[in-house]
Amino acid sequence: MLAFPVTMKINENSVDDAVLALLWLTLHDGHRAWKGHDWDVLGRLHEKGLILDPVGKAKSVALTKDGLRRSEELFKALFTNAPKT
Repeated sequence: MLAFPVTMKINENSVDDAVLALLWLTLHDGHRAWKGHDWDVLGRLHEKGLILDPVGKAKSVALTKDGLRRSEELFKALFTNAPKT
């Protein structure tokens, strides 16, 4: 739930993609990423099978094999400059 009123319809899939891409940015130990993101988004990523259950005392969350692949794809698509041809 957002802390401010939103009058526009938010595309949750786009938000989920952006957060998954940002998880790739903070990868450590091969498949873990810091989970300092919105809990609703982390819950949806877990439901989609892209991360393991984020609930727990650990400050990081494990990405699944599909989550690792997709997070890298999204990071490159959203946050890097495409080569000029």
